[in-house]
Parts: sequence; C-alpha cells; structure tokens
Amino acid sequence: MLLERVNSPDQLKQLPVEELPKLAEEIRRFLIESLSKTGGHLASNLGVVELTIALHYLFDSPRDKLLWDVGHQAYVHKILTGRRELFPTLRQYKGLCGFPKMRESAHDCWETGHSSTSLSGAMGMATARDLKGEDYKVIAVIGDGALTGGMALEALNHIGETKKDLMIVLNDNEMSISPNVGALHNHLGRLRTNKSYNKMKAEVEQLLKKIPTVGVPFAKTLERIKDSFKYLLVSGVFFETLGFTYLGPVDGHKLDELMESLRMAGQTKGPVVVHVVTRKGYGYEPAENDSVVYHGVGTYKIESGAFQKKAGGAPAYPAVFGDTLVRLAEEDERIVAITPAMLTGSKLEKFCEKFPERCFDVGIAEQHAVTFAAGLATQGLKPVLAIYSTFLQRGYDQFIHDVCRQKLPVVFAVDRAGFVGEDGETHQGVYDISYLRNQPGMVIMMPKDENELQHMLYTAVQYDKGPVAVRYSKAAGVGVPMDEEFKLIPIGKSEEVRPGTDVALLAFGTMVQTALEAAGLLEEKGINARVINARFAKPLDRELLDRLADEKIPIITLEEACIEGGFGSAVLEYFAAWEISDIRIKILGVPDYYVEHGSIREQLEEVGLTPEQIADTVNTFLSQKIQKA
Repeated sequence: MLLERVNSPDQLKQLPVEELPKLAEEIRRFLIESLSKTGGHLASNLGVVELTIALHYLFDSPRDKLLWDVGHQAYVHKILTGRRELFPTLRQYKGLCGFPKMRESAHDCWETGHSSTSLSGAMGMATARDLKGEDYKVIAVIGDGALTGGMALEALNHIGETKKDLMIVLNDNEMSISPNVGALHNHLGRLRTNKSYNKMKAEVEQLLKKIPTVGVPFAKTLERIKDSFKYLLVSGVFFETLGFTYLGPVDGHKLDELMESLRMAGQTKGPVVVHVVTRKGYGYEPAENDSVVYHGVGTYKIESGAFQKKAGGAPAYPAVFGDTLVRLAEEDERIVAITPAMLTGSKLEKFCEKFPERCFDVGIAEQHAVTFAAGLATQGLKPVLAIYSTFLQRGYDQFIHDVCRQKLPVVFAVDRAGFVGEDGETHQGVYDISYLRNQPGMVIMMPKDENELQHMLYTAVQYDKGPVAVRYSKAAGVGVPMDEEFKLIPIGKSEEVRPGTDVALLAFGTMVQTALEAAGLLEEKGINARVINARFAKPLDRELLDRLADEKIPIITLEEACIEGGFGSAVLEYFAAWEISDIRIKILGVPDYYVEHGSIREQLEEVGLTPEQIADTVNTFLSQKIQKA
C-alpha cells in the first residue's frame, strides 16, 4: 500500500504525481474503516483528501505554515504528518485529538475548534514573517460557511489592504454543519456554476496568449477587457474588489487541476484566493447523501453506514429542548427561534418545519445572532437563541452591550453546557456561568433533569424583566416522567431533594443527580448529607443561604463548570458580603486548566466530580473538622 510508505510530507513528495490518486483512494478507505470504530468527523475529511495531498505535495510544512479553519477537517493532514498509527485512539482520553494540536506535531501551527479564525491567524503569521525578514508561505484553508463569520470578513479586509503574500484556500463544499445561508454563500454559488463566465475567461486567456506583446498600455487594456466580462457575467467580484487575486473555481477532487491552481497561487505575489469546490463525504455514499448526519459520527457499519446506537434510554437534553420549544410556540406566537448554523445540532428541525417563518438560521455569525435577537426583543417578540456554550463566547460583547445593558428579554438556550466529551477543550461548556453571571439583572438556571428543563424553558419565555440563560447538557436525561402541564419556577428559588443534617451538598444542574448518588455512598459511612437543587446560579436563593448559615452546617458546592467566577464563587461572595465567616464551605468544580478530550465520565473523573470522588472528598472534609476540634 502507498499509504504505509507515507508518514511525512517528505515521503509524500517522493511519490510520482500519477500515484497520488491511488493514495487518495487509500486514505479514504483508511478514514472510513478507522472512523467506523472510533467515530469522529467523517464527511468533512472525506471531502478534503485531494486538497490536503496537493498542499503537502507542493508546499513545505512545517516551514510553510498551513492553518486549518475549524480543525475537524484536519484528519488527512494528521495522516500525512506521521499520526496515522494513532487513529485507533482518535478523540479518546489521552489519545489523538480531533483538532490540530501543537503538542502533537510541529506541522500543527494553529489550534482551532471554532470557525473563522484562520485568516486572522494567518495574517498575524505573515506579518511576523515579514517583520523578521523570513521567507515562507502562509496558507489558510477556510470553508465557505466560515466566511459568514464577521471575524473572517474583517481579516479579508485587512489582508487585502496590506497586500501581504498570503494564500487562502476557499474550501467550497456548500455545507458547514447545517446548510450554509446568506448572500455570500449565494455569490460563491454563482461563481461555482457560471459556465458562461468560465468559458469566456478561458477564451479570453487564449486570445491574450496569442497576441504578441505590444506594450504595457495594450496589455492593461486587454486585462480590463477580461475583467469587464467578469463583471458582466458574475455580479459582485467579491475577492478581487478586496484586493485579492482570485483563481478558480477548481474541482477539488481532480488532482491535476487542483495542483496546477495551487502551484500558480504559490507563485503569485500578494494575497490570493484559490476557490476549490469539494463535496463533503466524497467517496462514501452514505456520507455523500447526508453530510449533515455524517458530519460528526459515532461508530457505524461500513457496508450500510448504519450507526451503532444503544437502544432505549432517556432522551438527550437538546431533544427535550427542541420538543418543548415547539409546544411553547404553539401557545405563544411571539416565540421565534434563532440558531448560528446549528439547526440540527440544537434540535430545531421540528420547530423549523412547523414554524418556518419564525425560525432563523443566520449562519456562522454568533455576534449577529445575539444582536439580531436583541432587535427582535425590542419589538415585543420573544427570541430564543439556541447556541452552544462554547459558541456563545463568540458573541460576548453583543451579549453585554446589546442585550443585558438594554434589559431585553432574550432567552439564551445554552446547549452543551458542562463537559462535551470527545470534542475536548475547544468545545467544553464550562465557562458560561463565569462570563454570564457578572451582568446586572441576568438570570442563569440549569435543570436537575429533563422534566425540570421543560419548566425552566416555560419560565424563561414568560420572564419579561431581562435576559435569561437556561443551560443544559448534551447528555441523556435522567429518565424521569414528563409533566403534561408547564409550571412556573420561582426565580431564584432552590429545592431540597434530600434531607440531611451533617453536610449540605449544594448542587447545580447535572450535579444534582451526582450529589444524590454521593449522598447514598456517604450514608453507608454514617454521614447524613442534605442535597439541594440550587436551580439558579443567579440570582442565588438568599433565604436558603441564610438558613444554612444559621445552622452552621458545612456546605459543599458542586458544579460541572469552572470554579473561578462560577456558582460556588457566587455563594462565597454572598457570605463574604454579609461577613459570615463561621461557616465551612468547599467548592467542587472544574480546576483552572483546560480539560482535554475523552468521554464525559473520564473528564468528570479527572476533575474529581464522580459520586465516589465527591463522597471521599466530603468524608475527608468533615474528618478535618474533627481533627481540628
């Protein structure tokens, strides 16, 4: 096999060009077989096989800097840079990361899990190169969906203005995770499909080559003639207007055409865009037919593409959110749903199908999504922004300036709160409590189970005094019965779910069930633990905290979120503000470092948040008091 002979870009370059298509076939076969056992991002990587081969064949990584926007498309890059044998550990605890990782390889010069960052990073590298008087290529590979991100457009503007030597490979596969939307995507579609322009361009280029050189003025006139055809046949020559040389569109699965375009781009001075048209899932029929479903997959059967899922079980929290929002919207026509390119991930398909005029997918544009929601709220609508915790970070200024400051009743449905498992540190939803709760008037709640989630969503859409965040896990629910009628939950009120006198486990969200299990283990040791479902990280249940202070009962706060600025910190701040110092408190949560990929259970175990570990911590905590007495 050719693939077994290629463990570095240098070994790749030793292959004759005519053998590269065979290598592409072997890489596809390897990906399909390997990911069927581990899961991972399948469709996007099948689409960039030829592109990745061509880039590493023509350019000199790691000397030349290759940046992958949204790093889940970098599997082929990892295969060609010596990590093929690590693929059995892909996205597993302490195994191969599903995204570029600097500590894994010198070939990974840029780490990314979020979209639209590669162009700014590339501009920084190209500027540093020039300031230091060095000489290497900087190449950013970005998808058409990621170009809707405002940061990418800001970078394009800067790159075009400075005329840096920098190559952008536009991987135009017509899909991000949900179908791409927006005027820019439609413009790329016109470029991609305008056969008249492509034919005319080729004819003009042939004509120019045949005419002898008769001076610069005439050559410039002919160039203007060629440009006029472009402006005539393709509206809005977006990239060239910004100052880029535009090459393409080129078929991203035809290596000869692809390599010729990339070779030309490498010889072009100034910023250049190579528009490469690829197809997600290319070479594997199930993934080609449904690249949304096969974007990120678990284990599957190669022959049929059928996923190997566990039967039965409680519904996942995102599914409960989606079903609940449909029920709420049936009763309240003010409710509208917004998603930044995560329609399927956020489980808004049913809502979109039933209320298409009230469902808005704004593309990969989180900042716009937040302020768009604010605008809707000013006019009496009830916007519900379904957004992953890790992606809400990208709209933080808009959250503060446009929503909170104006006290607008926007509902943030914060999906993937807590640990996310295999996607790892770039996607962990453990920071949102800290970055949300510092805003005046903000309400932050998290349910103990799926039944409470539906009541919290109902409460959130009824609340009209300001913004509300309802955060929930990606995991399966607890499996409790679902109430038929919605109930209002009093804002800032907790509930006691287990009585106890020796210690109070003040748990937030997913930690309530964990605390109940820990309390059961503590009971075996003769410790009577009270378990409280905090419900709210803001506002806190002050009456509860005052009672606990009066009892002088030791308190353990539990949260699947970072300790700094989190729920436990809020409890400490409350007691500090009232100068209550004679109460013992311990905060359990995510320590001050980035937790990498693995299963959610492994991540919880790493930070000491399993029932067994919590029980041991509580036992030690109480024993320390006895020793000091």
